[in-house]
Amino acid sequence: MSFAPAPVASGFRGISPRQWLILIMVQLATMLNGMTITLANVVLPQIKGAMSASPEQIAWVVTFNLVATAVATLLTGWLARRFGWRNVMFVAVIGLTVFSFLCGIAQSLEALVLFRVGQGLFGAPIMPMGQAILLATFPRHLHPLVMMMWGIGGVIGPVSGPVLGSIISEATNWRGAFFMVVPPGMVAAAMVWMALRDHTERAAASFDWTGFVALSLAIGATQLMLDRGHRLDWFDSPEIAIEAVIAVVAFWVFIAHSLTAERPFLDLGVLLDRNFSIGLVLVFVLGMLSFTPMVLFPGLLHDLRGYPDAAIGMLLAGRGFGNWACFLIIVPMTKYYPRLTVAIGLAAQAISGFAMAKLDINMTQSLVFWTNFVQGFGFGLAFTPLSVLTFATLPVRQMTEGMAIYHLVRNFGSSIFISLSILLLVRSSAANYAGLTEVVSHFNKTLALPEAVGLWNTATPRGLMALAGEIQRQSAMIGYINAFYLFAITAALAVPLAWMMRAPAASRPA
Repeated sequence: MSFAPAPVASGFRGISPRQWLILIMVQLATMLNGMTITLANVVLPQIKGAMSASPEQIAWVVTFNLVATAVATLLTGWLARRFGWRNVMFVAVIGLTVFSFLCGIAQSLEALVLFRVGQGLFGAPIMPMGQAILLATFPRHLHPLVMMMWGIGGVIGPVSGPVLGSIISEATNWRGAFFMVVPPGMVAAAMVWMALRDHTERAAASFDWTGFVALSLAIGATQLMLDRGHRLDWFDSPEIAIEAVIAVVAFWVFIAHSLTAERPFLDLGVLLDRNFSIGLVLVFVLGMLSFTPMVLFPGLLHDLRGYPDAAIGMLLAGRGFGNWACFLIIVPMTKYYPRLTVAIGLAAQAISGFAMAKLDINMTQSLVFWTNFVQGFGFGLAFTPLSVLTFATLPVRQMTEGMAIYHLVRNFGSSIFISLSILLLVRSSAANYAGLTEVVSHFNKTLALPEAVGLWNTATPRGLMALAGEIQRQSAMIGYINAFYLFAITAALAVPLAWMMRAPAASRPA
């Protein structure tokens, strides 16, 4: 596509009114997409009660959205070439807005999960297309400034989603959190139509449906197997066995087809690049660490501590403030010490994870906020230099394939790790509940103390119910602690990988 030449001025003076419109449009669309991803986390406890869902069932609201996003991200390049940037961006924003409205009127958990899938499918192209539009619209000397502004706008969405969603859901109900996306979504769609009126060029583009369908089936079957395995007793269930077979066969078909097809859906030759391969492992880990605390904390704070939704949203906003704080140092750190910056970012997330694992049932609000702040700071610190290192040695001709695989791995890591964390939470909570109930006996002298007899009188049904409730709270807290330990250990194990990557070269090979 061709774009009009930009003024050769520096700083804000080099941005024309048309470019300002495009920048604001991309920021608004990116912000709305970020809001739809994170606002659901803070209203999960309300949805769980309204839909009578279990912890693993309610996790579908987040995980299926991430899976849909991962799959649809791969289509972005082909859609843009085939239908033009204006049409794809407009349909993406309209679709995100419509499915946000449908989420607000969903009457069942199945319908809500389906509409969240729609949000993921339509929202997936917004971030990669927005970044590509800005890089193509603005001259190279303005790229650092524009990317910084775009990055700040991208952080506003994930931060404002939980905060605004919790306030609105507290004032109305969880449906209002989804409805709040609709008015700005309509404004963003109108801005897309005006700002990109000259970017409607189309080109014939072939598409490898075999590779795409095989990869989509592999991802979807794997996610379903992990989400439903615990409730269906794993491979004793025919459904889980079928999903496992589909995942293995589909992945094998994808690999075999990609290695033999003339024009495969994804060129696996990019994996021969050392930096790129290590970068995929690290971005998979970053994806795993990205949203897991935001899924775990709402249930922990609401169910075990009785926090209102508004307070939960403000505490989870600590992650976003941590992201903002990293912008103060990320540019010089990425330029001079990229590998060190990635290592520090991962280490900060490991530290925050271990701090989360040290929380107890009487945790304070300040500890919750600061642990999320450190996690957000570490994530923001690691993500930008990791992107630079991953693509530093990749030839230009493989950049498109590399970006598609990169975003797929990041989103798939998020969905997989959320499922594993919920599985660990449910399993360890049940195991600890069974262990703690063994001490409830007339022979336990602790239960005979005056402090315990009044509330936990084992001779009365009311006392037994109170004691059972407390055991449930304590065993669930142990489950959350185990999930946070898994989070921390995962981040810590990834730190050495940052030093295995090569430093960025002065120029990228052609």
